[in-house]
Amino acid sequence: MDLGIAGKWALVCGASKGLGFGCAQALVREGVNVLIVARGAEVLEAAAAKLIADGARPAAASVQFVAADITTPAGRAAVFAVRKDFDIVVTNAGGPPPGDFRDWDRDAWIKAVDANMLTPIELIKATVDGMAARGFGRIVNITSSAVKAPIDILGLSNGARSGLTGFVAGVSRSKLAGQGVTINNLLPGSFETDRLKVTMSGAAQKSGQALDVVMDARRKTIPARRFGTPEEFGAICAFLCSTHASYMTGQNVLADGGAYSGTF
Repeated sequence: MDLGIAGKWALVCGASKGLGFGCAQALVREGVNVLIVARGAEVLEAAAAKLIADGARPAAASVQFVAADITTPAGRAAVFAVRKDFDIVVTNAGGPPPGDFRDWDRDAWIKAVDANMLTPIELIKATVDGMAARGFGRIVNITSSAVKAPIDILGLSNGARSGLTGFVAGVSRSKLAGQGVTINNLLPGSFETDRLKVTMSGAAQKSGQALDVVMDARRKTIPARRFGTPEEFGAICAFLCSTHASYMTGQNVLADGGAYSGTF
């Protein structure tokens, strides 16, 4: 299927590895020009080199990168100094650490809200008007399946990402929807990423079990009987960014192998 987005420009955050890289890879393979962002310069540069060397990348699709902390004003300024206008924005920031809510002070909460709620809002604010003026725009926020099925040790993430979800529910249905701009949230369940290992390590410590035991137990709770891959997550993201998804906005798209058992 031709997704109809070749030649567009995309900003992909947290793209040095994991789900962000999966999204960048899928977009590049569709002929999209990408600017990838992450904090670690060395890992980010290696990710950019991998995208450039990808045999499935059309020669016309360019890859740029900026090593910056997108959750800070300075980091966002560094990105927009390289390029101001984007047709596609994939927001993504590392989730806050797991733990017991009794141990989190105000600073921990503010940091979580800054990274996982306010940063996506700032990126939306900075780009949607240009998208609307051009008649095409796609924003995909990588949030978490915990928005639908909260995980007790991920309270910081549950709270901050739920706040973003509420905001998107409103702004996605504003006049932007009639100007060709869609805003959706993509909710990953258990994918093979460093984030999963951190979360599972926290669960292992809490339960006193070995990490591999906890990981195997999690797999068995997933109807698909496996963890997802960044590549298949990226493919979903690319579709949401396509011309074929122009009638989808304000949605929370859950990718979890069937783990969420609710009807709605």
